[in-house]
Amino acid sequence: MRSGNGLAIVLIVFGGLMILGKLGFGLGGLFGLIVPILVVLLGVVAWNNGNRLLGGVITVIGGIILLGKLSFLFVWIAAIALIAFGVSMINRNNRTTRM
Repeated sequence: MRSGNGLAIVLIVFGGLMILGKLGFGLGGLFGLIVPILVVLLGVVAWNNGNRLLGGVITVIGGIILLGKLSFLFVWIAAIALIAFGVSMINRNNRTTRM
């Protein structure tokens, strides 16, 4: 494989995913995550190339967008943590009353 083929394969995959999305295979959620990740990566590349201000700003903007897209995970994590904490409180109360 030549060195320039990696980008060509990435473009082919993205094009294929876009066509599948148009055919009704619902990949909109995937693209909703890919774009903020690419913005963060663009900021990191700018940071590494010496343009620290622009890279930092782009990375922060991409991170905020990504946090917005992944906010549903924070709700699930908080719910699971509350359940685990409640169960641990019940177990702790049962241990102290048995002694």
